[in-house]
Amino acid sequence: MPKTKFCQGISDISDSYNAFIIDQWGVLHNGERAYEGVVDCLKELKGRNKYIIILSNSGKRAEENKVRLQELGIGPSLYDEIVTSGEITWQGLKDQSEGFFHNIGKKCFLMSRGGDTSIVDGLDLEIVSKIEDAEFLLISGTDAPQKTMVDYYEPILRTAIRKRLKAICANPDSQALIGESYVLGPGMIARRYEDFGGVVHYIGKPHKPIYQHCIRLLQAKQIYPGDTVMLGDTMAHDILGAAAVNIDTCLVKSGLHYGTFKNCKTPNEVDRALNVLVLQYNNVRPTYLVNRVNWGKALPDRKHKKRKTG
Repeated sequence: MPKTKFCQGISDISDSYNAFIIDQWGVLHNGERAYEGVVDCLKELKGRNKYIIILSNSGKRAEENKVRLQELGIGPSLYDEIVTSGEITWQGLKDQSEGFFHNIGKKCFLMSRGGDTSIVDGLDLEIVSKIEDAEFLLISGTDAPQKTMVDYYEPILRTAIRKRLKAICANPDSQALIGESYVLGPGMIARRYEDFGGVVHYIGKPHKPIYQHCIRLLQAKQIYPGDTVMLGDTMAHDILGAAAVNIDTCLVKSGLHYGTFKNCKTPNEVDRALNVLVLQYNNVRPTYLVNRVNWGKALPDRKHKKRKTG
């Protein structure tokens, strides 16, 4: 198994790839502010004509994510595409013609954050307030920590099980980043429903369809998986998902796995911590490891050569 390369910044690998797929939450921002160095890094990549896709398990549609990013100082000139699980869910519910979406129903019980209905706005669906009236369950967000699994969500799930409702999870994240804290994510509710015997269709990372959608966008620009790298902060979603479709990966240490590395003071200690992490995730090893998304300083003896194609 190739050894993970430690990077000081994204400049270390910029010449090796034509496209960068970048996770949003925990990598570019925390929902309240863009991380230091992110905007400058994106400017450097775009200045080198790199194609950038922002890939998110956000249960919101692409346009809403565009507005959010703009508010955080990450304008549309800094990337080329936004792909969200919420957008793909919306399109599937609009057509209701393929796979799990086929004839799933019109009466939807929606779990979202703060009563947000954007994932179904404009669709020919009826949002019902009682799970007893629903034909399917849509999980796109949570109101954690105000609403807990045991006191609020589990009673709804038990009723849904009795009705044998199918569920769509439009955000597979087990934890959601709110400011500096992680809270219960939609993916955890979906997995609890499976524990009860429910059937769930997941849309988003690490599942292949959302990565294959990105690959199709890139192929339209004559860019292929071997020319692409995924930057993300979660082994379970970003690293495993991209590796499954043969895309190189770069794990960002400052995100979800910060606790794994925070006490490491030497490269050997970082390597040992990474090895423990890799063992927890099917021995899938990230191609690169970086502290955070910043440009850094490209040094001649550390810069990776552009890979050969063909």
